[in-house]
Amino acid sequence: MNPRLDLTRPYPFERLRALLAGVTPPKDRAPINLSIGEPRHPTPRLVLDALAAGGAGLAHYPTTIGPAPLREAISTWLAARHGVPPPDPATQVLPVLGSREALFAFAQTVVDASRAAATVVMPNPFYQIYEGAALLAGASPWFVNAEADRGGRHDWDGVPAEVWARTHLLYVCSPDNPTGRVYDLGEWRRLFALADRHGFVIASDECYSEIYFDEARPPLGALGASAQLGRHGYPGLVVFGSLSKRSNAPGLRSGYVAGDAKLVAAFLRYRTYHGSAMSPAVATASLAAWRDEAHVIENRALYAAKFDRLAPRMAAVLPCERPQAAFYLWAKTPADDAGFARRLYAEEHVTVLPGSFFARDAHGANPGAGRIRVALVAGLEECAEGVERIARLAARG
Repeated sequence: MNPRLDLTRPYPFERLRALLAGVTPPKDRAPINLSIGEPRHPTPRLVLDALAAGGAGLAHYPTTIGPAPLREAISTWLAARHGVPPPDPATQVLPVLGSREALFAFAQTVVDASRAAATVVMPNPFYQIYEGAALLAGASPWFVNAEADRGGRHDWDGVPAEVWARTHLLYVCSPDNPTGRVYDLGEWRRLFALADRHGFVIASDECYSEIYFDEARPPLGALGASAQLGRHGYPGLVVFGSLSKRSNAPGLRSGYVAGDAKLVAAFLRYRTYHGSAMSPAVATASLAAWRDEAHVIENRALYAAKFDRLAPRMAAVLPCERPQAAFYLWAKTPADDAGFARRLYAEEHVTVLPGSFFARDAHGANPGAGRIRVALVAGLEECAEGVERIARLAARG
């Protein structure tokens, strides 16, 4: 067995199941699950129809690089969305089987475990794939805490120079999971400068980029920031996106990688051996999704309605701020977050994720402690009922 498997830790939802084991929730209340970031709005009909129509392609082996029309559609969408020249579909764009698989595999491509003390830097709290990818690539994770007194910003300047010097890869997430914070141009400028100085690669996880609340102000992405700063060709940068949140198709397992052509070529080489070719049916459905924006605008309107109604209600009982993007409320609890989540399930039959499960103890603190992540992914009325139950528990103290 690979001994590095023993370095990985239980996934947050495994810890949540253990926390709730043996608890009998009230039978007179329907269960409401606000713990997992799984979109529950309907998958658009155009995606389902295209998936069925693409079934004829199952008679052929797919290519790892993906069909040219799909790469071209992703390139066209990236250019329109981020205000950048279209990335070269042949060298700068690669379809992948969802961002989760790609984020993990990318570390295996760029980390050189033969170098002493290879390090992967990541935000804290964080998507646990980053940590597992680092460990199984032979590196050590270094966590950069989100600081409440800095509006949830990460203290990149607090990372010691000797850590940056041994860093191979930096994972970033904007819009951030779980806070919904969006990196501004100044933050990107700082990260690019650090990468240039120390020679590491940036992997920008942007799976929440299309869940925002102002149609006139889409979140700045890494490609757009890079272009604004004159970084032609996106040196040292790869961006990861997905249809899971954008198009309510988490089961489709479809996304993209785009950016530095040299990095994309190396990743393609790795994936050729990894066996990660996209099914022709999935590729056909993905093509339809990337070519249509109307369903995405409708999807955002559903989330905006939920946040308009429920963010103020939640903030009135548990301190939290409306996020800039994504679909989470990152709320403070009156006491221990795991204890609050267990009581909420036991007394109100509502499931949320304790913030401490989503973070690591690092530099003397766990930046997720004393918070819960509430995913507003269900329908408006179900989410509203869940928030009311949270309010009832908070009122009982």
